[in-house]
Amino acid sequence: MIGADAIIKCLEAEGVTEVFGYPGVAICPFYNSILESDIRTILIRTEQNAAHAASGVARMTGRPGVCAVTSGPGATNVITGIATAFADSIPLICITGQVNSELLGSDVFQEADITGAVESFVKYSYLIKNVNDIPRVFKEAFHIANTGRKGPVLIDIPIDIQNAVINKFKYPEEVNLRTYKPTVKGHSVQIKKVVHELEKAKRPIICAGGGVLLSNAEQELRSFTERHHIPVVSTMMGIGAMPTKHPMYFGMVGNNGKPYANRAMNEADLIIMVGARVADRAVSQPDLITKGKILIHIDVDPAEIGKNAGASIPLVGDAKHVFEDLEKEEFECHCEEWLDTLTQYRNELCPKRNPNPAYVDPAEFITRLSEKMEDDGVYVADVGQNQIWSCGYHIVKQGKFLTSGGMGTMGYSIPAAMGAKIAVPQRQVIAVCGDGSFQMSMMELATIRQHNVPLKIIVLKNNYLGMVREYQHFTYKDHYSVVDLSGSPDLEKLSEAYGIKFLRLQTMEHCDEIIDAFLKDDESVLLECLIDPMDLVKG
Repeated sequence: MIGADAIIKCLEAEGVTEVFGYPGVAICPFYNSILESDIRTILIRTEQNAAHAASGVARMTGRPGVCAVTSGPGATNVITGIATAFADSIPLICITGQVNSELLGSDVFQEADITGAVESFVKYSYLIKNVNDIPRVFKEAFHIANTGRKGPVLIDIPIDIQNAVINKFKYPEEVNLRTYKPTVKGHSVQIKKVVHELEKAKRPIICAGGGVLLSNAEQELRSFTERHHIPVVSTMMGIGAMPTKHPMYFGMVGNNGKPYANRAMNEADLIIMVGARVADRAVSQPDLITKGKILIHIDVDPAEIGKNAGASIPLVGDAKHVFEDLEKEEFECHCEEWLDTLTQYRNELCPKRNPNPAYVDPAEFITRLSEKMEDDGVYVADVGQNQIWSCGYHIVKQGKFLTSGGMGTMGYSIPAAMGAKIAVPQRQVIAVCGDGSFQMSMMELATIRQHNVPLKIIVLKNNYLGMVREYQHFTYKDHYSVVDLSGSPDLEKLSEAYGIKFLRLQTMEHCDEIIDAFLKDDESVLLECLIDPMDLVKG
């Protein structure tokens, strides 16, 4: 057995069923060996999207997604996808081929110091120099990626190591890393302090972040809030932790969040921040959530607690375990008046739009689409105005809402949705993007066609880089610079070229019937929606 064979055995032992990537000489031994496996290989059309697609798999299955690319430009191209996963704590295993070990540091053809290049946005990285280390490294990598605060792990493997003969292959049964012992169980003393403060609170609120979803704590959160009648808001990455129409859920907070959600945070006397970083998009002024309030910050990563806002009660632990422990405690919250107040805010502070009837109203369109989607449907939003409209108007029932929150990477939705659909082929998966972000990943229409992935794609087309245009509208008084998307392709002809069904919606007049046709069969469809170029996310 050579090193490349050993890598495949490791992936099989971890239950990997698909690898996204792009071959090159430095990774060819790996791709030769994988032919003898049942692991499915998906050739993406640019390496960044291999990481995004693997992210889609990870977010749907809870296990690390895997991508494999070659050295040099293959490795550097995947960096943005790795950084995107790191910012949102998504577990990935990124395998990169490398030049011969003896040539490292010689600046030979397609050599890049990829472990050095990704140092600031991987959870860990390996450069394998001994073929016999492969089983240990892969066991550790999968463990590190999917425990504690999850994230991407990069494994760089020179071609000579892939071709070297391994003495004896034995995949380790367990991992014991002396310096890596993530805390998942909340400290009992801190749990008691939380309960004590909850009993005194009159206006408590829970702010759920992406960590709730990553720890599969949705049900525990819902049980806790229903039992104690504590209202919930979420960050962008926490959307889906509660069903959108749940009576205890009061929307997304932040610059582009619901006014009543932000008011709830401002007026609360106790905030439980769980699985969230207190980053600027969710909390633009950290002082507002600490001044005159009790801030309880629950996170599996101790480095995040107190980084942006000082917590009254820090609680290190996995959200699922913490909520399970809180459920064992007997206490009562008396905040009926607070709930009545928030319900009144929700009714009174609902954002008002004044859409142009000559175009599709993206807010109304997304709401109607959501209502017609299957209950467990998966909605993947890209970045830009489409993302903010999606966050504000998509209705999560029992499904998933995926997007790039931390890095805000345009071009994310199509490859991530493709990975999600491959991971859960029985579920409805829809990618929603703008015409700018679509053109960053439209080459993956070839991948969708080649691998028969029945993906639904919606392009909200306004012929602008809408979010930047909107910023320039307010900041520079309509002095627009480099935001005009003139020259974009005819999407009907493009769809025909890729053999994908095409639909167009120009106004809201035929909205329902077009959505019905779009969702009707489990087949690839591209739907173009014409949006007013001057529409605003809060307009």
